[in-house]
Amino acid sequence: MSACSASAVCWCSSPGPRWSGRRWGAGARALGRAWRRLVEVNLFGHIAVTQALLPALIRSKGRVVNISSVGGEIAMPTYGPYAGTKFALEAVGDSLRREIAPFGVQVVVVEPGAVGREMPGRAIATARELASTMTPEQSQRYGGLVQAITAQTAYHAKSGVPADAAAKVIARAVTARKPRTRYTIGREAALLPLMRILPDWTLDRLFAAALRPHFPRESP
Repeated sequence: MSACSASAVCWCSSPGPRWSGRRWGAGARALGRAWRRLVEVNLFGHIAVTQALLPALIRSKGRVVNISSVGGEIAMPTYGPYAGTKFALEAVGDSLRREIAPFGVQVVVVEPGAVGREMPGRAIATARELASTMTPEQSQRYGGLVQAITAQTAYHAKSGVPADAAAKVIARAVTARKPRTRYTIGREAALLPLMRILPDWTLDRLFAAALRPHFPRESP
């Protein structure tokens, strides 16, 4: 769950226009660009590559392996933009699997949790940079939450599974003779089967409790 603390600020830090009584975006155009870039990279990029290679995949009875995320099944606070793209990728993968199975093409989804790599560090730096553009009102409302998400991301980045271990799971998804439809990576991802059966209110409380230690402490 460490991939996109930067997307948190796309959602929260918004001096933009009022809509339905709420403020959205760091300026409407900036918000639109940030969200659209996430969708282009995390969703349409996968789709474009798959479309280009689909004729060859059908001829060779090949395999599509989409790299999703724990965020494709669990939407953490402030992860709306990022999780939205991953939820969509999961849905596209499920639909595509059922659509092209008659042609002998398999579709597999890999769902990593926290993996030790450079991306969380870049996401944290971007989140801090974007948070610095918040208005005083936004900082009062969202500043503690963004700091907590950033701290939690840093914590998971340190304790995440090594990148080479994640690569081995992906290699297995690519080469297994009879692959599963989904492969998970990391401790958080291993909990997904349990999370799927818990009530929403239970998950809300669990996620709030997990985030609480990362909030900045108030000065005495």
